[in-house]
Amino acid sequence: MNTYLLVKWLHILSSVLMVGTGFGTAFYLFFIHRTKNLEAIAEVSRLVVRADTWFTTPTVIFQPLSGLWLMHQTGLTPTTGWILVSLALFALAGVCWLPVVWLQLKLRDIARQCRDAGQPLPEHYWRKARIWEWLGYPAFLAVTIIFFLMVNKSF
Repeated sequence: MNTYLLVKWLHILSSVLMVGTGFGTAFYLFFIHRTKNLEAIAEVSRLVVRADTWFTTPTVIFQPLSGLWLMHQTGLTPTTGWILVSLALFALAGVCWLPVVWLQLKLRDIARQCRDAGQPLPEHYWRKARIWEWLGYPAFLAVTIIFFLMVNKSF
């Protein structure tokens, strides 16, 4: 396998890992919140932070690097229509994702503190959880469109 095909395969694999981990962790945190079970919320939020640290963060770094390398190897430029739109959508997803990471850390810490103190989750926890949820919608829509653009190479 030549270098181009290896990087392309890693680019695709990392995009699936990035979106899959993001969707999976969002799914679990979204639904565990509906249970109001503090013990479960504390544990799931701990694991969501871990998954984002181990899987999502490295792929978020690798995606633009490998994508730009692939673009260069094929002679395309950042101003190529579908690439330009993909980069803008990736930036949008990033603008949503960075506060989500901060919110997940806060949600994890609040849930752990409340669990350890035997106290219910305060209203500011639920406010942060709602913001976390609403930031996820545009981010997931953006990466879904990026997948479409990567496959079709047009828009």
